[in-house]
Amino acid sequence: GRLAAVNDFYNRRIQFRDDQEVWGLVDYWASPLETLEKGSGDCEDYAIAKYFSLLALGLEPAQLRLVYVRAMLEGRPQAHMVLAYYAQPQSEPLILDNLQSQVRPASARTDLSPVFSFNSEGLWSGVAGAPAGNPTARLSQWRDALGKARAEGF
Repeated sequence: GRLAAVNDFYNRRIQFRDDQEVWGLVDYWASPLETLEKGSGDCEDYAIAKYFSLLALGLEPAQLRLVYVRAMLEGRPQAHMVLAYYAQPQSEPLILDNLQSQVRPASARTDLSPVFSFNSEGLWSGVAGAPAGNPTARLSQWRDALGKARAEGF
């Protein structure tokens, strides 16, 4: 369905490159149109583009969270970001990841351990943890990305 289509679209269309290479900055969170214009981005850029695209297709913000994870890559942990989709608030999330072509349930992704998650409505510890406050206060890059995406009509 929509999840697989959006995941595939960005995973195929966007080339993975780090922010230093694309933007000349250590950390830059691009809007969906910026990512598409560059044709490249890092894990945050994929997750952000998928988040806003799914909202544009009618999903509710409460169904989606951007998740910072520790991913085991070639045997060592690395900071990474994915997008989680919740059919219902208590459902096991499905994970949209630029490193994986298939959308899979979180339990099938033993290579990922969640650190914290957020969307345009809140910030949580882990994927199911207690609310941890306002993400725009904690994450200035997220505030900037939200502003840019809204200006683009998302």
